[in-house]
Amino acid sequence: MHNVSSVVRSVTVRVPAKVNLQLSVGPLRVDGYHEIVSVFHAVNVYDEVIAADGVPGSGITLNMEGAGSEYLSNSEDNLVWRAATALAQYADVALDVELQVKKKIPLSGGMAGGSADAAAALVACDALWRIGLGREELDVLAARLGADVTFALHGGTAIGTGRGERLTPALISGQYHWVFAVSDEGLSTPAVYAECDRLREGREVQAPTVAEDLMAALRRGDSVAVGKAMRNDLQVASISLRPQLELVLETGLSFGALGGIVSGSGPTCAFLARDEEQALDIAAALSGSGMCSSVLHATGPAHGARVVDSGTSGSILSPR
Repeated sequence: MHNVSSVVRSVTVRVPAKVNLQLSVGPLRVDGYHEIVSVFHAVNVYDEVIAADGVPGSGITLNMEGAGSEYLSNSEDNLVWRAATALAQYADVALDVELQVKKKIPLSGGMAGGSADAAAALVACDALWRIGLGREELDVLAARLGADVTFALHGGTAIGTGRGERLTPALISGQYHWVFAVSDEGLSTPAVYAECDRLREGREVQAPTVAEDLMAALRRGDSVAVGKAMRNDLQVASISLRPQLELVLETGLSFGALGGIVSGSGPTCAFLARDEEQALDIAAALSGSGMCSSVLHATGPAHGARVVDSGTSGSILSPR
């Protein structure tokens, strides 16, 4: 068993939300998942996970606060709990930790908040317990927890294949300004995928490929072209389950957005703006429209899960 240092009393990790600039969904695999190609893009809407030493023999204590936290479990079916457990078992350390999650990423909004929190828990507990796992080992644990967890570790912009867990960093230029229209009620990712399958029934589904027009636009830093090239195969299914999303998208575009898309499985709608001034104008217009519960303004790309504070004077760096 690893010797766990008592020097570090608490570690705080900040982790970003994501938007899928492309989400192409292939046919259903024999393992029950879909083969996908996703262009992930991290944005500076952050959750924080704080890991602190627990009383020996006490196990995990998990507390959630912030956006939608009242709907989340504080027990073993929470991804944060599962992440800490997986890491402790992998590294053979005592699982005594107090975890606190401060949420700003919308709940069940297609922005991977749960996956982000799991990634943050891995980094926080790795630092708290002084395990010192490398990036490759953390990636393996992350992929076991969920398809989006690996990206949340890395951040930036990346192409995801397989279930989304196999990542290739993407070459991009510039900064991108986003407006997110948040719904007051989330959508279940499995339900959206099931609806996608239902709508496609009887049709041949092609294997997904990377959208070269999108990648070329990102390399150039051409936000107008990026807005035109964004695509999401789950969008039709999300709108089928939540028809008002179509009106939200039309409204954002009518206010001058360069592009609009349902983020992931939804129901959050993401709008790309030309610059900060236009983003603030779109945000104000959407807020006044009454069609969403809240509006977020963000920029990307953003860094992945990163230690931002620790309860010791020593230096603790998150894995790179």
